Amino acid sequence: MKTRGFEIVSKYQGRGIDLPQRKTAASAGYDLQAARTVVVEPGQLAMVPTGLKAYMQSDEVLTIHIRSSMAIKRGLMLANHVGIVDADYYNNEENEGHIFIALWNRGKAAVTIEGGERIAQGIFMKYLAVDGDEAGAGEVRKGGFGSTGR
Repeated sequence: MKTRGFEIVSKYQGRGIDLPQRKTAASAGYDLQAARTVVVEPGQLAMVPTGLKAYMQSDEVLTIHIRSSMAIKRGLMLANHVGIVDADYYNNEENEGHIFIALWNRGKAAVTIEGGERIAQGIFMKYLAVDGDEAGAGEVRKGGFGSTGR
Protein backbone atom coordinates (compact mmCIF):
# COMPACT_ATOMS: atom_id res chain seq x y z
CA MET A 1 0.00 0.00 0.00
CA LYS A 2 1.22 3.50 -0.86
CA THR A 3 1.62 5.86 2.08
CA ARG A 4 2.51 9.26 0.61
CA GLY A 5 4.26 10.58 -2.42
CA PHE A 6 3.98 12.22 -5.81
CA GLU A 7 2.88 11.02 -9.24
CA ILE A 8 2.81 12.68 -12.65
CA VAL A 9 -0.65 13.64 -13.93
CA SER A 10 -1.76 12.07 -17.22
CA LYS A 11 -1.44 15.28 -19.25
CA TYR A 12 2.26 15.54 -18.39
CA GLN A 13 3.30 11.88 -18.76
CA GLY A 14 6.43 11.60 -20.92
CA ARG A 15 7.24 15.32 -20.72
CA GLY A 16 10.31 15.06 -18.50
CA ILE A 17 8.63 15.96 -15.21
CA ASP A 18 10.85 15.11 -12.22
CA LEU A 19 9.31 13.70 -9.07
CA PRO A 20 10.10 16.01 -6.12
CA GLN A 21 13.11 15.21 -3.97
CA ARG A 22 14.51 16.51 -0.69
CA LYS A 23 17.97 17.94 -1.35
CA THR A 24 19.59 17.20 2.02
CA ALA A 25 19.06 14.71 4.85
CA ALA A 26 17.59 17.44 7.11
CA SER A 27 15.41 19.14 4.47
CA ALA A 28 11.69 19.13 5.34
CA GLY A 29 10.47 20.15 1.89
CA TYR A 30 10.27 18.37 -1.44
CA ASP A 31 11.25 20.73 -4.27
CA LEU A 32 8.46 21.32 -6.81
CA GLN A 33 9.36 22.39 -10.33
CA ALA A 34 7.47 24.30 -13.00
CA ALA A 35 6.17 21.91 -15.66
CA ARG A 36 6.49 24.55 -18.39
CA THR A 37 7.76 28.09 -18.91
CA VAL A 38 5.45 30.77 -17.51
CA VAL A 39 5.87 34.57 -17.44
CA VAL A 40 4.55 36.33 -14.33
CA GLU A 41 3.83 39.97 -15.18
CA PRO A 42 4.35 42.73 -12.58
CA GLY A 43 1.45 42.93 -10.13
CA GLN A 44 -0.13 39.84 -11.67
CA LEU A 45 -0.91 36.30 -10.61
CA ALA A 46 0.09 33.22 -12.60
CA MET A 47 -0.97 29.64 -11.98
CA VAL A 48 2.17 27.60 -12.65
CA PRO A 49 1.53 23.92 -13.39
CA THR A 50 3.77 21.32 -11.76
CA GLY A 51 2.51 18.29 -13.69
CA LEU A 52 2.21 16.52 -10.32
CA LYS A 53 -0.39 15.15 -7.97
CA ALA A 54 0.18 14.02 -4.38
CA TYR A 55 -1.21 11.07 -2.46
CA MET A 56 -1.22 10.82 1.33
CA GLN A 57 -3.11 9.40 4.29
CA SER A 58 -6.56 10.84 5.08
CA ASP A 59 -5.24 12.64 8.19
CA GLU A 60 -2.39 14.34 6.32
CA VAL A 61 -2.01 17.49 4.26
CA LEU A 62 0.64 18.70 1.82
CA THR A 63 1.57 22.32 2.52
CA ILE A 64 3.11 24.37 -0.29
CA HIS A 65 5.68 27.06 0.49
CA ILE A 66 7.61 29.45 -1.77
CA ARG A 67 11.33 28.81 -2.15
CA SER A 68 13.33 31.56 -0.42
CA SER A 69 15.20 32.42 -3.63
CA MET A 70 11.90 33.03 -5.48
CA ALA A 71 10.72 35.48 -2.81
CA ILE A 72 13.95 37.29 -2.01
CA LYS A 73 15.79 37.35 -5.34
CA ARG A 74 12.87 37.39 -7.79
CA GLY A 75 10.11 39.27 -5.94
CA LEU A 76 7.58 36.43 -6.19
CA MET A 77 5.30 35.15 -3.46
CA LEU A 78 2.54 32.60 -3.16
CA ALA A 79 -0.78 34.34 -3.73
CA ASN A 80 -2.30 32.42 -0.81
CA HIS A 81 0.92 32.56 1.28
CA VAL A 82 0.73 28.82 2.08
CA GLY A 83 -0.92 26.36 -0.24
CA ILE A 84 -2.95 23.49 1.16
CA VAL A 85 -3.39 20.23 -0.75
CA ASP A 86 -5.92 17.98 0.98
CA ALA A 87 -5.70 14.19 0.78
CA ASP A 88 -8.97 14.01 -1.19
CA TYR A 89 -7.65 16.37 -3.87
CA TYR A 90 -5.73 13.39 -5.29
CA ASN A 91 -7.36 12.00 -8.46
CA ASN A 92 -10.40 14.29 -8.21
CA GLU A 93 -12.77 14.24 -11.20
CA GLU A 94 -12.05 17.79 -12.38
CA ASN A 95 -8.25 17.89 -12.76
CA GLU A 96 -6.84 14.59 -11.46
CA GLY A 97 -5.37 16.43 -8.47
CA HIS A 98 -2.92 18.49 -10.54
CA ILE A 99 -0.98 20.80 -8.22
CA PHE A 100 -0.57 24.38 -9.43
CA ILE A 101 1.59 27.00 -7.74
CA ALA A 102 -0.18 30.39 -7.53
CA LEU A 103 2.64 32.95 -7.89
CA TRP A 104 2.14 36.69 -7.50
CA ASN A 105 4.76 39.10 -8.83
CA ARG A 106 5.13 41.98 -6.38
CA GLY A 107 7.95 43.52 -8.42
CA LYS A 108 8.08 46.03 -11.28
CA ALA A 109 9.44 43.71 -13.99
CA ALA A 110 8.13 40.51 -15.55
CA VAL A 111 9.64 37.30 -14.16
CA THR A 112 10.12 34.27 -16.38
CA ILE A 113 9.84 30.89 -14.70
CA GLU A 114 11.53 28.28 -16.86
CA GLY A 115 10.16 24.77 -17.23
CA GLY A 116 12.06 22.53 -14.80
CA GLU A 117 12.91 25.42 -12.46
CA ARG A 118 12.38 24.74 -8.74
CA ILE A 119 9.72 27.19 -7.55
CA ALA A 120 8.20 25.87 -4.32
CA GLN A 121 8.51 23.14 -1.76
CA GLY A 122 5.95 20.76 -0.38
CA ILE A 123 5.88 19.49 3.18
CA PHE A 124 3.66 16.58 4.24
CA MET A 125 2.14 17.00 7.71
CA LYS A 126 -0.37 15.28 9.98
CA TYR A 127 -3.24 17.39 11.26
CA LEU A 128 -5.66 17.14 14.18
CA ALA A 129 -9.48 17.33 14.19
CA VAL A 130 -11.71 18.64 16.97
CA ASP A 131 -14.10 16.56 19.07
CA GLY A 132 -17.37 15.96 17.24
CA ASP A 133 -15.91 16.70 13.80
CA GLU A 134 -18.29 15.19 11.23
CA ALA A 135 -16.37 15.99 8.03
CA GLY A 136 -15.29 12.37 7.72
CA ALA A 137 -18.91 11.44 7.04
CA GLY A 138 -19.26 14.17 4.39
CA GLU A 139 -19.37 14.15 0.63
CA VAL A 140 -16.58 13.03 -1.67
CA ARG A 141 -14.66 15.87 -3.37
CA LYS A 142 -15.50 16.14 -7.05
CA GLY A 143 -13.84 19.42 -8.01
CA GLY A 144 -10.28 20.53 -8.43
CA PHE A 145 -8.52 23.71 -7.37
CA GLY A 146 -10.51 25.68 -4.79
CA SER A 147 -13.42 23.23 -4.70
CA THR A 148 -13.77 22.65 -0.93
CA GLY A 149 -17.17 23.85 0.23
CA ARG A 150 -18.64 24.40 -3.24
